[in-house]
Amino acid sequence: GGSAGAHQRPGDVRPVRMIFFIHVPFPTSQVFRELEHGEALLEGMLHADVVGFHAFDHARHFLNAAKRILGLTYESLVGGLIGVRHRGTKVLVTVSNVSVEADIIDALLGFPSVNEEAEALRKKHEGRSIISGIDVAQRLSGVSYKLLAYERLLADYPVWQSKVVLLQRCLIPGARRVDEADTLREVRSLVSRIARKFGPEVIDYEEQVGSVLPIDQRLAIWTSSQVMMHAPIREGLNLCPLEYVFARKEPADPGVVIASEFSAVSSILNGALRVNPYDIAMCVTSIDCALSMSFNERDARRGRDIDFVSTSPSGLWTRNVLRDLNDATLGGGHKSSFMDAVGDSSPDSMLAREAELGLERLDLTALEGAYAATRTRVVIIDFNGTLVVKEPAGKYLKREILGTSGFRPSHVTALALRRLCADPRNTVYVVSGDSQQNLEVAVGNVPGLGLAASNGTCFADPGGRERVWQYLDFGVDWNAVKKVAMPIISKFTARTNGSFVKLSHSSIGWSYYACDPEWGSLQASHLVTELGEALHSFDVRFVALKGIVEVVPRKGHKGHIVKKILEDARARSKEVDFVLCMGDDISDEKMFTSVINFSAKSEGENCYAFNVAVGKKPTNASFYVDDASDVGDILVALSGDKTLLQRQTSSDGSCVESEDFFA
Repeated sequence: GGSAGAHQRPGDVRPVRMIFFIHVPFPTSQVFRELEHGEALLEGMLHADVVGFHAFDHARHFLNAAKRILGLTYESLVGGLIGVRHRGTKVLVTVSNVSVEADIIDALLGFPSVNEEAEALRKKHEGRSIISGIDVAQRLSGVSYKLLAYERLLADYPVWQSKVVLLQRCLIPGARRVDEADTLREVRSLVSRIARKFGPEVIDYEEQVGSVLPIDQRLAIWTSSQVMMHAPIREGLNLCPLEYVFARKEPADPGVVIASEFSAVSSILNGALRVNPYDIAMCVTSIDCALSMSFNERDARRGRDIDFVSTSPSGLWTRNVLRDLNDATLGGGHKSSFMDAVGDSSPDSMLAREAELGLERLDLTALEGAYAATRTRVVIIDFNGTLVVKEPAGKYLKREILGTSGFRPSHVTALALRRLCADPRNTVYVVSGDSQQNLEVAVGNVPGLGLAASNGTCFADPGGRERVWQYLDFGVDWNAVKKVAMPIISKFTARTNGSFVKLSHSSIGWSYYACDPEWGSLQASHLVTELGEALHSFDVRFVALKGIVEVVPRKGHKGHIVKKILEDARARSKEVDFVLCMGDDISDEKMFTSVINFSAKSEGENCYAFNVAVGKKPTNASFYVDDASDVGDILVALSGDKTLLQRQTSSDGSCVESEDFFA
């Protein structure tokens, strides 16, 4: 395609539409500088209508190479895509993921040869957990690093010497003979050393000529192994980890994938443990973590990936790529062409404000004094980012992603909440944008705690053994909204691996928190634009923050529920003389406003209102604290329990020493 189009004159119509999809890693611009024909190679690629990649990292390398080598710039296009202007045309750059052929593997899993081979492997290594790996015997496969990590595991964790075996298969395709010979020499030496040190029972190593192990043998290995370790130092698409996840689907016992961060699959599998193969200590910790992992966490990690793995065969992937080609060349039939450029925007830029306010840091001593001097108190706390720590959406390796749904406050913070709720002078609420179910799972076990979910559109007052949920109606027909919005959101979900839809009583959310941060942010900005056009006739608005885009009632916000909480407290006790409201993002600003309005109407002389923002930024709050851990300290201090104060101090001290990279 490249050579044929090299003599094409600007303005000529190409006789065919072309997609150039690359399944291998795309090198950096430096590599193209070192190649004699590097510029011509890039020129050839840009004669396609669509250039596709499996990971945004690879697409970014291509865009940088086009800019540095050819002087071409790229721009965001309507529809969440990227365009490179070349010789009067725009070339579409897209990222799309593909999985295994689920129906074929499902049928093969029932073959007698698969079950017999799997049973033979289990019997051969009876009493041991199997760590499996199938790799090409080439340096980039990282087999040597895997063996070094396994050797260190057996040395540093002697308890595993009698409980684990590494089942490693090396393929010899014969394509790079010198590389393969060097790699095999190194691998064989390491295998012999491990067997001498710890016994032949700890390693099961075989070599096979060819580039692929037959699928029935692969499936037998996957179904018999508890952990699959995939540690290349450079790799494009490899379906073996996806095969492993599918082979371990229910009712099978869930397994754990350890994936190199240098492989494309690490950005596809959200439930995998990501490692740097060069960091042997990190790999050892990950293997130990995988072998020791509880059933619930393994099952939750599998749940993060099984839907994508089971429902994204090559046929669907092809249709998605062809749809992008259609958008690129025909405009998809929309009023505004998909090839129209839009301004650079992201959810972060929507939230950014240039004004820098001189906020005061919260004086904890003054807060405790006001708390002690008052008798009718209301404490209102946001959940994500305030009561619990949430790492920034822009950080790709998020430590708190455990494969579980929802997050919980620390044990000490939960005890402090219990103590505050037990005081009859206190009314304590947690107000969250999350769903009712997730909020109940996280803090529903605290007696006397009021809950408000979905930004306050549904709430449960404190008191009583069972929570009774009530709902606010803002006059939006959510069935009609979903009918219009879901096809658009589904399109962006298919394009953005790791994203998912969150449905609650009065909102529709699209989370890209677990995605590649740049790609997810880019898609989110365009999703807001498309949804805005489609839903302009409905009484809804869009909230974009912390890795999620939400469609919510135009009149609905957290301020309504805060106003209700405060007025109900005043009706019960005639006067509220202490209000503490804490939040961390733009959705909490309405809470602060409601507190300010309520305080302005208070008639008492000694009344205190503390609006506290988590993080120093432009806000309606009067005070700030640095992060969510400070919120825990505030609750512990107000609880007045000295034993909790001591436990909070000791847990903060020990947390640094025993920090688990994967926790």
